[in-house]
Amino acid sequence: MSFKSIVRELKEMKDGIGSISRRGEVEGRHWRNRTRTHIAPDVVPFDPNQQGQWANIPPELLLDIVRRVEESETSFPARTAVVFCASVCKSWREVTKEIVKTPEECGRLTFPISLKQPGPRESPIHCFIKRDRANSVYRLYFGLTPSEDESDKLLLAAKRIRRATSTDFVISLVSDDFSRASSTYVGKLRQVPSNFLGTKFTIYDNQLPSEAAIPHRGRLSRRFSTKQVSPTVSACNYSIATVSYELNVLRTRGPRRMHCAMHSIPFSSIQEGGSAPTPTSFPQHFDEKSSPALVSKAKEPSVNSSSTVSVLSREPLVLKNKAPRWHEQLQCWCLNFKGRVTVASVKNFQLVAAVDPSHNIPAAVQETTILQFGKIGKDIFTMDYCYPLSAFQAFAICLSSFDTKPACE
Repeated sequence: MSFKSIVRELKEMKDGIGSISRRGEVEGRHWRNRTRTHIAPDVVPFDPNQQGQWANIPPELLLDIVRRVEESETSFPARTAVVFCASVCKSWREVTKEIVKTPEECGRLTFPISLKQPGPRESPIHCFIKRDRANSVYRLYFGLTPSEDESDKLLLAAKRIRRATSTDFVISLVSDDFSRASSTYVGKLRQVPSNFLGTKFTIYDNQLPSEAAIPHRGRLSRRFSTKQVSPTVSACNYSIATVSYELNVLRTRGPRRMHCAMHSIPFSSIQEGGSAPTPTSFPQHFDEKSSPALVSKAKEPSVNSSSTVSVLSREPLVLKNKAPRWHEQLQCWCLNFKGRVTVASVKNFQLVAAVDPSHNIPAAVQETTILQFGKIGKDIFTMDYCYPLSAFQAFAICLSSFDTKPACE
């Protein structure tokens, strides 16, 4: 059988695996949303006795097939062939996971966990955000700009939920399920309740990316009991970053000034030889028969005292917005977005690392734009990010720009 025939048959298997969800639940509605993301499910609970003839391919041949597919299909929608390889059976999935590299290494998004892993170092990953004002929903898509046939690849979605004292942006893998008790929940952005000016936000992750993250057992754990929350979902949120905007006391015209303290990313990650935390899987799942004690342990981070002291002593990475320049002819503040932003907006920004001269960081690294966000049309914004931020972290930071901040403008 030729290589093209194998790839064609893999694509024809799409209908056969369409009912398999990312978390192993057979729910057609959730899978239809995940197929739009073109990202493979994380766990495929196949019975080894029911894997079919594809599971019996010699390991050497299987490795060669998957490697050739991965190397030839580098962009969407053609890269869905890699997704199909991972969805054939357990043995195919293990080989695919072994071959497919992280976004930092290959610059591509493939599996859901790729959204929690740092972006590439050399060039940014280009995305765009669509705002649905009527439903207060924000959708993150992969690509330079929206396509004409609306066949864009959904990566993440967020819904704004206004409360009496704060605002939450609940982030999910799908655009129609924002329940924090759902298996699609990945984190949230929350306006600090005590900050009535709307200038401070906290980013929460549903998993512990590093020991530097701070566990938060707030409204979610009080609202749902152990029996109410799905045993396959971790009900704990971990504070991984804070976003703050400076007050505009004099009410002068000008761009917003912001700082992002990334508690889960050490400053050493941008130094030579440094690395950022890279999760390899989503939170541990438990069967419905798991004991309450086992589920309870999953909600609490297990960190010994010695490692806690070591981690907390590390300096977190702090990002700041790049200062724009005043254009005399245009009579406005300007930044070089390299053609990725076309509409003037107070929401537009570029983030770079806040570096102290004593750190001896090269000038090129200090000037590297880690996150860029800007408007290109009505309710359409571009988002470009790179190492050490992940797509989830970058999306959460950009969401803070959508909340009203009368004290900053």
